[in-house]
Amino acid sequence: MRTLITGSRGTVGSALAKALLARGDEVIGWDRAVAPPHDPGACDAYLREVQPEAVVHLAVASSGTGVENEGRVVSVDWSERLARYCAHAGTAFVFTSTVMVFTDDAKGPFTIESEPDATEGYGGEKAEAERRVLASNPDAVVARLGWQVGEKPGSNNMIDFLTNAMKKDGVVKASRKWKPATSFLSDTAEALAWLRDEAGAGRFRGVAMVDGNRAGHSFYDIVRALSAKHGGAFAVEANDSFVCDQRMLDERVPVGQVGERLGL
Repeated sequence: MRTLITGSRGTVGSALAKALLARGDEVIGWDRAVAPPHDPGACDAYLREVQPEAVVHLAVASSGTGVENEGRVVSVDWSERLARYCAHAGTAFVFTSTVMVFTDDAKGPFTIESEPDATEGYGGEKAEAERRVLASNPDAVVARLGWQVGEKPGSNNMIDFLTNAMKKDGVVKASRKWKPATSFLSDTAEALAWLRDEAGAGRFRGVAMVDGNRAGHSFYDIVRALSAKHGGAFAVEANDSFVCDQRMLDERVPVGQVGERLGL
C-alpha cells in the first residue's frame, strides 16, 4: 500500500516508516519544501501527484519556520484539510492525537467515551483537530498516543527524558501515584500500521486509544524496570507528588504492553 506519512522523520514517523517498509509497502514522506502545510493549493497539488492509498498524519510544528500561529496551522488547519481531501478521494486517513487532550485534572482511566477537556496549548489544539477531522471525514481514524519509550536518547521519548534528568539532577524522581499512558515505540508503530490497514479495509473508524500500559504500572515501577533493562542507567527516587491515572483503555487496538516488555 502506498502510504504518505507527514512527520516521517520524527520519533513515531520514522518508526512507522520502518515498520511499513518491512512489510514491503511503499512509503512516501511528506515534502514540506514542495507542499508547505500553510499552502492549501500546494498541498492539494502534491496529494494529486502522489496519489496515496493511505495518509498517516503525524506531523507537529516541532521546529518553527516563521509562519504565524504555526502550531495551530499544523495541528488543526492542516489536519482538517487532509481529512477532507482523503474523504473526497476515498483514501484511508489516520490522524495521530495525544493523551494530552485530557488535562491532569481529568479523571482516568480514559475510554473512547471520555470527553477531552483540554482547551489550551498543544492538548487543546489536538482536541480541536480531533473534532474537525471527524466532522470532515467520518471514516477517519483518530489515534491517541501516549508517551513513547524508545531504545536510546536523542529523540522525543522517555529514555531521552530519563537520560536528561540524570545529567541534570543525578537522579530520576518518579511518582508511584502516576499511571502514565505509554508504550514502546515499535509497538506504537505496529498498532498504527494495523489501524491504517483496518481503515483502508473499512473495518475501523473514529477514535482509537494506543496505550501499552492498560495494566496501570506506575511511572516509578516503569523507570526502575527501564533502568534494569539498560544496565542500571537510571537512579530512581520514589515520590507521590503527581497523582494521575492517565491510562487509555481500548481493547480493540492490538498494542504490545510495557508490563510484558519489562517483566512487570
